[in-house]
This record gives sequence, structure tokens and C-alpha cells, in this order.
Amino acid sequence: MELWSTYNPGIRFQQAWVWGVCFAIASTALGTISCGCEVRPLPTSELKIELEQRPGDAGGKTSDQDPEGQASELLVQEGQAVVIPGVVSRENLPFWPRFHGPNFDNKSPDTNLLRSWPAGGPPLKWKLNGIGEGYSSVTLADRRIFTSGNIKNRTVVTALDLSGKIIWQADNGPAWTGSYPGTRSTPTIDGPRVYDLSPLGQLTCFEAATGKPLWTVNILERFRSRNITWALAESVLVDGDRLICSPGGPVASVVALNKFTGDTIWAAPSTGDLAGYASPSLAEFAGRRIIFTMTAKAVIGVDADRGTLLFRHEHITSWDVNALMPIFHQGCVFVSTGYGTGSKLLQLIPKGQELEAKLVWHERQLDNHHGGVLLLDGFLYGSNHRGRWVCLNWATGEVIYQAQGVGKGSLTYADGMLFVLSERGDVGLVKAEPTAHRLISQFRLPPEGSGPSWAHPVVIGGTLYIRHGDVLYAYDVRGK
Repeated sequence: MELWSTYNPGIRFQQAWVWGVCFAIASTALGTISCGCEVRPLPTSELKIELEQRPGDAGGKTSDQDPEGQASELLVQEGQAVVIPGVVSRENLPFWPRFHGPNFDNKSPDTNLLRSWPAGGPPLKWKLNGIGEGYSSVTLADRRIFTSGNIKNRTVVTALDLSGKIIWQADNGPAWTGSYPGTRSTPTIDGPRVYDLSPLGQLTCFEAATGKPLWTVNILERFRSRNITWALAESVLVDGDRLICSPGGPVASVVALNKFTGDTIWAAPSTGDLAGYASPSLAEFAGRRIIFTMTAKAVIGVDADRGTLLFRHEHITSWDVNALMPIFHQGCVFVSTGYGTGSKLLQLIPKGQELEAKLVWHERQLDNHHGGVLLLDGFLYGSNHRGRWVCLNWATGEVIYQAQGVGKGSLTYADGMLFVLSERGDVGLVKAEPTAHRLISQFRLPPEGSGPSWAHPVVIGGTLYIRHGDVLYAYDVRGK
């Protein structure tokens, strides 16, 4: 059955309804594991996409040569987070290819930005309606911006150019229409490909220039797991030729798929937990490359090369909302969750083929819900569940300050500043210093988006990107 859709004026594409993607297919298995679910490749002949290119669109002019050594090559530093070289892509274009940036740290390389804003906020470069409802943030590479949202009960990935014009929109399966409807995950860019995980577990690899699906699989069905209360929220991780995601459940905790085909490379043992809401991070410690993530009830570490489980440290929170991307630094892992559970620092200690995660400190004042925590110069910054902004000493867990600021929300960092966004649409500029939470400037988003403003802000290329519901705003924050 073929479905014709028009999501935005001027863009029309033909979609092939992908049935049975993750049911047992009896023939031509690609990457089948014992649970019997397969990848279904999507040949060009099956899915014909008609695109009306926008004036000035550079979508078809970017080389499809795989940038191995650019987007995927890893430069590992012992005892530190893995660093992906080149914070800007070819031609110094804005480069923010995955959730919280290329180095997992949510720190932008931008400099020479505005030190304060006018009363109404920085100049608005453009805004775009029509990306669908959701909480997905944005990623950028090769003159394209990616996000996703609910449109007509479908999960839809949107690619747009740097001026805010839509290049293409592509279907990624049924939408999440349950509690807090909308998308959660942020698309991950890897050279000529972009990957998106829907809240219902549909993981699809798209051609970045055109939106053509290359392969798709439902990770919940393949690994015999089930969805979580508010649906999957993980933004997947590219590690070399592997795509890392966390289905949870009885078969596997974390899995590595071949990023070109979707075939299973390894599946880390089940911990008995369902998936959490966190996205994975990657670091090297004690001669191992380690993937860190949070399940519904724990923080875990998995060997990135072999898929063996290195440690599981129980971390229980109300409603199983473990949503923070773990932060690794100097042999320790930091996690934080809401509902009064708070923050923990764990020291990693080699124990034969495994690791012990030893509690260093536990501080409940910073119980971050899902707005993220940022590590900067030995201090942790984030909002707690009660709506106060908190700064902790990384080494000791000491509370350095608490302040109201704009209220409970998310943040990112650039040029010595914290760019903070409350879940009620208040935007603030805060000096990134441990002495005090100095709110230098603030403004309120226009009343156009719906629901909480939970999508994390991004600052890259002199632009502050804020998504609220169906609307994406781009503010000019370059210094004059």
C-alpha cells in the first residue's frame, strides 16, 4: 500500500508503507538474530521521492563521500571523554551532528557572541512552523538542520537549510500519541546519512541529502522488548561503523548495529531493566572504550568493541525516569535524576574483566528531571526538579549555589555563557561561573508553540536554536 502525503506546501513525496519491518520475515534475512526480527532495506524502486528543491537549496550539491575520519573517527584520550575531531565541518560550517554536540559535552565552540540581549531578546533571524509536535532538538551539518515531530499521527523527520526553508520531510512510522504526544529523540547525522529513532522504536537510516530511507528496523520488536511509560527518547550514537542504541528488555541492554545495513553486530546482555530515557555517551578508561547510558533502574557501562557488560550501578527514581546522558570525567561517571533522587558521582575501578562503580558522593539538591547537566571547569550546572538552578562541585558534590533563574528547564553552553530555557518558554543568558547564578538577560518565547518547551536549546554558527512544539526559532546571537 502506498501513501501520498503533503506535509508542507511545495514538498510532495511518495511513501511506501513499511509493513512487517520487525516481524519474522521468512526469506532473505539481513542481520537476523535469534529473536527472529530483521532489517528491511528500502530499495530506490520501492520508495519514489519527489522533491521540489527550494531556491538556493544546496541539498543536492554536498558530496555523498563518506567522511570516515571526520564524522565518525574517534580521537581517544585516556581518562577523558572521547573527542570527535573537528568541531566545525567542511568549510567551517555549523557542525552539531548529534544531541549535545560532537563531544557529548553540550559545549559550543562559538565565540564572539552577544554579552547581553535587548529586552525582547536577540534578533530573530527566522522561524518555521510545520515541523510537527514534539520535544526533539536540532542537529546540524553540511548546511542542513534536522529535527523530527508528529504530523498527522506519523513520526516525521524534517531537513531544512540554514535559512529555515524545508528541503525534505520523511516518514519514520507511527507517532507517539500517548501521554505528552510528540517526538523525543533528536536525529543523529553521520556524513551522508541521518538516523532517527521514533518513540515507538522505529530506527531508520535516511539519505541526508534527499530523505530517501536506506534501511529501517524496530529495535523493540527485534530485541523482544516493550516500550516505556513515556516512550523511547534516546538519540542514537554513531561509533565508527556502528550505530549504538538501547532497546532494554529481556534480550539486550545496549546493541550495536551496522550503520550501513542495520545488521546486528553485538548485543550486550540484558540487565533485566527496560530502557531509560537517556542517550549514550562514549569514553575511554583503563584501556577500554566504554559506552555509558542509563536504563530504567541503573547506570551501566558496556565495552564498545565487544558488547560485554562492564558494570551496573542501581539508580532508582520515581517512574523510572532516568534521562541524563552520563558524564564521564577523570575516571568518574556522573548521573542525575529527578523526583528527589538527586545526583551521584561514581568512581570506576578495574576488577579483572569488569569495572566496579564505587559511590563517591550523593547529593539530592540537584535532582535533574530531563533538562541536562553541564560540566564546566570542575563544576556542574543544571536545574533541579523544583525549578531552581544548582551548581555543584564535581569532586565533592558540595552545593555552590541555588537560584531561581528562569525556572526549571534545559541549557547549553557557548562563549562563557549558559543559555537556559525554562519549560514555560522563558529564555535566559547566564554567566557561566560558580560564584553566583547571574541572569544577565531574558525574554519569553512568542505564544505560538504548544506544550512544555522541553527541547534542549542549541547554539552553533552564531545562532540560538529553540524549538517549542511545532515551531523552530533561530535567533542571531553574534556579537556586533
